[in-house]
Amino acid sequence: MTLAADLAFRIESGGMADLPDVMVAMGDAFDPEYGEAWTEAQCAGILGLPGTWLLIARADEDPAGFALLRTIADEAELLLIAVRNRYRRQGVGRALLSQAMEDAQAESVGQLHLEVRSGNPAIELYREAGFVQVGTRRGYYRGRSGKVFDALTFKRRLGVI
Repeated sequence: MTLAADLAFRIESGGMADLPDVMVAMGDAFDPEYGEAWTEAQCAGILGLPGTWLLIARADEDPAGFALLRTIADEAELLLIAVRNRYRRQGVGRALLSQAMEDAQAESVGQLHLEVRSGNPAIELYREAGFVQVGTRRGYYRGRSGKVFDALTFKRRLGVI
């Protein structure tokens, strides 16, 4: 368990029992226009796989956000990271990302990968954390209105700033 610096949030490991809190954060954090949110069944399905782990950020007992990751061999992927609107710009996303990198490095993971919708403000956070863009998936996300958005792929070597 880690405390986010100077904030009343804690980051803790989660599991299947935390899916209701994940869905609260998911519903608040992801605008349906962009088609990025996962269903509860998708989250439960991935959580049941080996090498997958969940981090939950809590303000007291209120879910502030989460990160869902998967490790395969010596690489990991940040599948989802979300911070509820009322907790944004308070260090929750940064704390989740930092804990995810620490956990991955502790498991001898050498690289962490992620993808993000082009135009997502979180791109700045990823770049500040040392992620570099390595690719683009054209038209990957389809929003509710039918508009398509590119996905940008990033990676970061762990243990290197």
